[in-house]
Amino acid sequence: MQLNLSDWLVVAIYGVTVIVIGMLFARRAGSDTQEYFLSGRQLPWWLIGTSMVATTFSTDTPNLVADLVRTGGVSQNWMWWAFLITGMCTVFFYAKLWRRSGVFTDIGFYELRYSGKPAAFLRGFRALYLGVFFNVFIMATVTLAAMKIAGVLLGVDERTTVLVAGTLTVLYSATAGLWGVVITDLLLFAVAMIGSIAAAYYALSHPAVGGLANLVSNPAVTDKLALLPDFSDWGTAAAVFIIPVTVQWWSIWYPGAEPGGGGYVAQRMLAARNERESMRATLWFNIAHYALRPWPWIIVALCSLIVYPDLAALAEQFPQVDSSIVRNDLAYPAMLIFLPHGLLGLVVASLAAAYMSTISTHLNWGASYVVNDFYRRFVRPDDEERHYVFVARVSTVTLIVLSSIVAFWLENALQAFQILLQIGAGTGLIFLLRWFWWRINAWSELSAMIISFVVALYFQFWHEALGFTALNASAQLVIGVAITTVVWVSVTLVTPPADTSTLQSFYDRIRPFEIGWRKAVRVDEDARASSEIAPALLSWFLGCLVVYTALFGTGYILYGDRLAGLMLLAVTTLAGFALFKTLPRITFE
Repeated sequence: MQLNLSDWLVVAIYGVTVIVIGMLFARRAGSDTQEYFLSGRQLPWWLIGTSMVATTFSTDTPNLVADLVRTGGVSQNWMWWAFLITGMCTVFFYAKLWRRSGVFTDIGFYELRYSGKPAAFLRGFRALYLGVFFNVFIMATVTLAAMKIAGVLLGVDERTTVLVAGTLTVLYSATAGLWGVVITDLLLFAVAMIGSIAAAYYALSHPAVGGLANLVSNPAVTDKLALLPDFSDWGTAAAVFIIPVTVQWWSIWYPGAEPGGGGYVAQRMLAARNERESMRATLWFNIAHYALRPWPWIIVALCSLIVYPDLAALAEQFPQVDSSIVRNDLAYPAMLIFLPHGLLGLVVASLAAAYMSTISTHLNWGASYVVNDFYRRFVRPDDEERHYVFVARVSTVTLIVLSSIVAFWLENALQAFQILLQIGAGTGLIFLLRWFWWRINAWSELSAMIISFVVALYFQFWHEALGFTALNASAQLVIGVAITTVVWVSVTLVTPPADTSTLQSFYDRIRPFEIGWRKAVRVDEDARASSEIAPALLSWFLGCLVVYTALFGTGYILYGDRLAGLMLLAVTTLAGFALFKTLPRITFE
């Protein structure tokens, strides 16, 4: 596939715009670490929320959706749709608490909530583990997806892709800090949405597809359209729907959907102007991420089943592509070759935008851990702000270099990466309860990290080697969650809690629901926190109802079932109105 002059002009305009934005905010971001990592805590909700949406639209996201739809149908998307439950939980229970905490990063929470050497060790270890080790692997997978897409669409070799995309991204990330990231994300979101909608339109226009009506009636697609799995097939239903909805959403640490909020989502909440803006930002993020974006990707994936019915068809179309990467996830970029010139350039720019948005966020987020929670805390605690900004920029460049190196190696390290996704299973409940139960301590988190890691290694390497029957991923998840939970709860009960002064200070600052703190601290009898439980729970339910009915109502209309679609969208409207009326009952400072 060759881009012509009009395509390259669109790509060039996008690239120049990104660089200009980085230059405009470089001086402001360089003044101190508050500006570099948190934009001075002055970001509005709409900018924060859009930035989070842009970040979660990575180069590998539409590829993943295509893979899920082609292998198991639309209902397979419940494997990530279920994370809306934890996302809405964060909106109404945790967003204001994060902003109220005033910490610099979510890792800084550890020495606010826990005490002594265990808290300090936990902070330093998690800063390097998440900020460097885990973060590098996440960015490497995104980079690997970019390398595949560039190879299919442009015929560009892997080294050139990494060099050009990585250099451009690190240039504005390192110079402009979070200001540059979020402002650029606004542009990236618009370009990415236009690109994905255009891709869906031209996929439907393909002669073999023949439009939306012919798509949903095509025999190659009809058995893939269901929005819920076939519950007569218990194994599939459990893996795709039951486990994600009942266990996965609260038990797994997943970037962008951490139970209780964390990572770059917490960074954005901490950068908000106030608690109300923090909640609005996360609410907009969850609405846009789950209700607004999925259908263009799904439409392209469904169309690909007609154009490329199997892997052999993909391999035949792209004989120059290494056979080792010809998998169902290749179907999304494969459908983009039918775009007209000019628009093709826009779609290429949108995919570049997806890559840059995700990578820039992870670079800034990872550097914030390295600088504030490790370097400033344990290496040089009393230096000038400009020194820490310099270290942040060096850390940003180092992270992109490491992730690029791992991306080249990752094809032979997929098994290791899958372990990284599993090792957080079972730790999520701690992230939910540590705000509301005084008894949880640093040893709780340390034990959960260790045991979940050991369980993941056991299932990956030793379970079958010892002669036991192989277990599917869902069974491994449930067993891992159960073991990890039993261990960390037991450890919690036999180890001492944080000291009284730390607990009292945390309670006075955060003012969580007092029911879980009465035995440990002096509780303000006039506190209103408990009265907020009911409206928060109702808002949580209504928020999920709004998004799911909007998502499925849109789907039914696209499928041609207008009555069902309009009925669901009517529920969306009513639930949205009820949510609007409930929100004033949630108090803010």
